[in-house]
Amino acid sequence: MNSFLKHRVLQSALSITLLCAGFMPRAQAADTGTWVPGWTASPQPVWGSDFVLPVGLPASLRDQTVRQVVRAGVGGSRVRIVLSNEYGTQPLRIGAARIAAAGDAAGSSIGPGLALTFGGQTAVTVPAGAPLVSDPVAMDVAPLQRLAVSLYFPQTTPVTTIHWDGLQPAQIAAGNVASAASIKADSVVNSRLFLSAVLVEAASGTRSVVAFGDSITDGAASTPGTDQRWPDFLAHRLAGRNVAVLNAGISGGRVLKNHMGPNALARFDRDVLSQPGIASVVLLMGINDISWPGSTFEPDEPATQADALIAGYRQLITRARSRGVRIVGATLTPFEGALTMPGSPIANYYSPAKDALRQRINAWIRGSGEFDAVLDFDAVVRDPLNPLRILPAYDSGDHLHLGDAGNQAVADSVDLKLLLGER
Repeated sequence: MNSFLKHRVLQSALSITLLCAGFMPRAQAADTGTWVPGWTASPQPVWGSDFVLPVGLPASLRDQTVRQVVRAGVGGSRVRIVLSNEYGTQPLRIGAARIAAAGDAAGSSIGPGLALTFGGQTAVTVPAGAPLVSDPVAMDVAPLQRLAVSLYFPQTTPVTTIHWDGLQPAQIAAGNVASAASIKADSVVNSRLFLSAVLVEAASGTRSVVAFGDSITDGAASTPGTDQRWPDFLAHRLAGRNVAVLNAGISGGRVLKNHMGPNALARFDRDVLSQPGIASVVLLMGINDISWPGSTFEPDEPATQADALIAGYRQLITRARSRGVRIVGATLTPFEGALTMPGSPIANYYSPAKDALRQRINAWIRGSGEFDAVLDFDAVVRDPLNPLRILPAYDSGDHLHLGDAGNQAVADSVDLKLLLGER
């Protein structure tokens, strides 16, 4: 066989392999869409019992099914899921995985489901430290539709890779009930377990916007099970424009240091730049860098310096620009009196010196010209009578996080053309 013919035979064999795995169109005219994340949750490791905030999750699963409900930001004709064993130290065994339309927000009732396969197999092992993508399955998904993903764990499985502040009840039931229309949950948790994304084959040209932040973006203190984080409200505004809004918030997240998840510089490629079809990223992070030092979270940590935080922002700006991604800076929202409610385990989160640093950072975000655009969330939610505090109508009650009305106000304030760079 001459070298040219040998090359063509190998090329054809590779094409058949990719086709069978679902990574190539079955026919040139059949697949005209593009794969985009319809939903994401940034993976986090669990933390020790000595931390002020308990994880509140079972240490392991065995012969149990976990059903999790997500909401797809865009519609499409096929779906696949992404599992993450990023923080696992041993292989993760999945005995069965299914996806279905969710009949309710909790997933206690679902429509007819579809089995998910991995390389054609219904059971799969995810290597330690790795993600795994399922094969595509034909399923018509409408924009903003809720989907239920059911995962069966047949053997003892340490719970290692999570998204802690899921704000959506995940049901845990005995046995393999992944295909059941309704399940009787033995326990319910408000975290994501091993599920990091649902991908949708959407219309060609569909784009993504990533909200990259901390608990304010993660939706802490919004009403659980109702999708009232500010990225959720923004998704409503963009649903008709073939733009998915991906929430890459991690509660407790910081730009420069780890604890309740990897720092922003460490996870930027994973959670932002690797997302297909990304049009822009909104950066709203830094309040924990300012407030954690000297508080109950990090009592012995020295105060963050403005120059260090700004250098972190500049790194994110540089990395986004190098990939042709538009990066939009959002100002840090007020936090006077934060986390001082009766019974709060957190002390010294706020101080006048910390707020002075916030004001300096906001002045840089607004005036440096280094971001492609600026969203002034501080101006949207602050109380005109006391600009150091969130307007009471927008305050969740803890003086740090936004309530549902505050999240909607932030999302409604976003200039969509500015966000997408369309002018």
